[in-house]
Amino acid sequence: MGKKNPLSFRHLCLRRRTKKKLDPPMLPPLPLPLQPMGQSPNTAAAGGSVPGKEKKKAGGARLWMRFDLTGRSELVECDKSTIIERAGIPARDLRILGPVFSHSSNILAREKAMVVNLEFIKAIVTAEEVLLLDPLRQEVLPFVDQLRQQLRYKSPANLHGAGPADVHDSEKQVSTGGRWLPVPESAEGLQRELPFEFQVLENALEVVCTYLDSSVADLERDAYPVLDELARNVSTKNLEHVRSLKSNLTRLLARVQKVRDEIEHLLDDNEDMAHLYLTRKRIHNQQLEAVGDGSNSFAIVPLPHLPRLSSKRSGSLVSSFLDDNDVEDLEMLLEAYFMQLDGTRNKILSVREYIDDTEDYVNIQLDNQRNELIQLQLTLTIASFAIAFETLIAGLFGMNIPCTLYKIHGIFEIFVGSLTAASVLLFLLVLGYARWKKLLGS
Repeated sequence: MGKKNPLSFRHLCLRRRTKKKLDPPMLPPLPLPLQPMGQSPNTAAAGGSVPGKEKKKAGGARLWMRFDLTGRSELVECDKSTIIERAGIPARDLRILGPVFSHSSNILAREKAMVVNLEFIKAIVTAEEVLLLDPLRQEVLPFVDQLRQQLRYKSPANLHGAGPADVHDSEKQVSTGGRWLPVPESAEGLQRELPFEFQVLENALEVVCTYLDSSVADLERDAYPVLDELARNVSTKNLEHVRSLKSNLTRLLARVQKVRDEIEHLLDDNEDMAHLYLTRKRIHNQQLEAVGDGSNSFAIVPLPHLPRLSSKRSGSLVSSFLDDNDVEDLEMLLEAYFMQLDGTRNKILSVREYIDDTEDYVNIQLDNQRNELIQLQLTLTIASFAIAFETLIAGLFGMNIPCTLYKIHGIFEIFVGSLTAASVLLFLLVLGYARWKKLLGS
């Protein structure tokens, strides 16, 4: 087992540059930072910097919050190299946590860490700590409070397993390669508890799903009145409101779909889920180191409580403690939030269907009005034809052509009346023909 670094995570960042004092306006109270191991509180408060020789802020440094297993936290500003060295992740993973992929969703498993990028929650989770990016954002504060409350009451004794006395009472020792390792007597008697990394992942999924559900509820509350108003009155203002509503719905559906697809991708691949068991891999490495190290033949290596233990009694140490194919706990966790996201997605699809139905209804209304306009235009055309016939006859008699009708006294009123009656009759005949051909409504 290697020696622990005597410096805390805060001082790993301060070795590259001096942390500036943060005093943002109107921010919630922050927890006290962890005191560095091996240094006095005064030295930690000074940040390890020499007075009068403050260094310039390192390029690319961003604000992070670190949580340990007991819920203690600290705020630090670190650059990329420090995070990469601390978490053991490739540099491209930090690019995923950058602003370019602000609304992407990724849950990536690495050798010693898990990279979580779910909406506004961007974190690097190991088996012992969480590094949360931009913890002072308004959307991230509920996740910080929830994580702090969940980890606050966890004591180091519960996190690192039972003591030697409890080991002898509830466990029996098996010798493997000169080392004595505890083996549980029964898996049913142990309290089931998710590993640290899955507790963080569960909190992240819960906060993200709650935020998306709240956004969908706001969308539903705003959508139905706007759509009902559009159905009653088709106006430019109402159409603009619906257009804005559809844009918000499309963006929200894409965000929900990204988180849902990422969870579905993990559920479809047991190997990817097995790589997310960071505590299991850490304990596995500790066991291999304990078995391979022969310096102390009778040392007892206490193992922390695992979320799931093999119920079969076998001689293989790894198969008894660490079943790499056992991903039931994570699978149940992901399935619960997958169903919740699927329900959220169905709500958005219901709103979209309501929008489509409203648009169909509006289109039917517009088609009906268009048909009425066409019928009116056809009626006016028939009337114009009848009037044009009367005008034609009147124009013919208006010419200076000799005619015996000009000499008949009182013929004007009779002629005009007869011509008008003929025009009306022509109008009715053509209109009746149009109705007979069903060109006009009844």
